[in-house]
Amino acid sequence: MAVTSLNDSGNKKKVPWYLKLRNKYVLVILNEDSFEEKLSFKLSRLNVFVISGMLAIVLIFFTIYLIAFTGLREYIPGYSNASVQRNLYELQLKADSIETVLKSSNIYIDNMKMILNDEVPGTGFSNAEPKDTTSKFNYSNINISRSPEDSLLRLQYEQENRYLLNNQVESVGKSAVSLNKMNFFTPIKGIVTNHFDASKQHFGVDLAAPRNEAVKAAYDGVVFFSEWTAETGNVLAIQHPANVITVYKHNSVLLRKQGAFVRAGETISIIGNSGELSTGPHLHFEIWINGTAVDPEKFMSF
Repeated sequence: MAVTSLNDSGNKKKVPWYLKLRNKYVLVILNEDSFEEKLSFKLSRLNVFVISGMLAIVLIFFTIYLIAFTGLREYIPGYSNASVQRNLYELQLKADSIETVLKSSNIYIDNMKMILNDEVPGTGFSNAEPKDTTSKFNYSNINISRSPEDSLLRLQYEQENRYLLNNQVESVGKSAVSLNKMNFFTPIKGIVTNHFDASKQHFGVDLAAPRNEAVKAAYDGVVFFSEWTAETGNVLAIQHPANVITVYKHNSVLLRKQGAFVRAGETISIIGNSGELSTGPHLHFEIWINGTAVDPEKFMSF
């Protein structure tokens, strides 16, 4: 029943809105043709607000559930797939690994270029003179005499490493034996104009030969360097088994690229006169084993 009130003059008094929330209403559904009552509801404004609020809360929680625990969240703009995020993370790890390997490879290639140019690879330390920072310290009270424990430690170390030098000599000897077992192919037939001399940093032999003479690979291996350098011109280097490297400098043309596999006796370049250090058409040929240059004339005749 609607809440109304009359004043003394008989006019209706305005009812507050919160009282109107309890006013009862009847919602009737009729047949359009016969006006027969099919369904009716007794409602109030308060009931409508409560039911609407509950439906809204249920709808919100249902939507959150669909987004959080079902695959529908992948269709929301800006929301990435979990598998895509995982693949992206794995790709980032691979990219970091590739970057690390690439930096190491660049350092290795730079060092090899310096070696092929008869230079000493950099150590990464500054050549500037160090400052004297010891003048402010007093060393007069320091005792430098050996203690009994120090003497025993020195004796033990000397006994454990007494054969170290012999082991190093034996290792070099084994490398030489493996070289002797390798049947090197003469890279080019010519006259030796400059012999191997490590004291003068001439780590190979110079071979004079006719122009456009083909240079052959000394042994089976993989080309790991095939580029032009300012001092030694077109340079080609091959990695062989047993940690053996052969280097061919001052070529006019390089016929094999980096990464190519070559056989012994296969043509790899053409003799030339390239590079600032060249004084005429010739081939500068080097053999390295375990990072040490050896005399090529000990293993082949030219």
